[in-house]
Amino acid sequence: MAEPLGENSRSDRDELARERNRAAAGRTLLAWIRTSLSLIAFGFGIDRIVNAISPGRHALGLSAAVGLAFMALGVYALVDSTLHYRRELQMLDAPRYTYQKRRSSEIVVAVILSVIGALGFVGILTQALLQGR
Repeated sequence: MAEPLGENSRSDRDELARERNRAAAGRTLLAWIRTSLSLIAFGFGIDRIVNAISPGRHALGLSAAVGLAFMALGVYALVDSTLHYRRELQMLDAPRYTYQKRRSSEIVVAVILSVIGALGFVGILTQALLQGR
């Protein structure tokens, strides 16, 4: 038969739950770091590849603009996720955890990626149509 739960077992369970939440927050931060590094590297790669393929020819600086936009998005995601991680740890360390609503970084990144993709598409389409004249 299980022993009755005493005062110590409750605080042990609370601390274990806090530790699981700290670990989950750490894993989430690491995932955002990977995503941010990928965005930054992708932005750098776009500009470098276009320069290697057509040196000296930047159609309206499109590849540079798109590359810089990806890099800026990566930096934004990294800073935002780090600040969120810090806030989460502060809430976990408080005597009583209180949920605080926050904006979704995932939605912000998805919307900005959509805008960058749409601008890149329009720019490349415009360039192709102008060269076809």
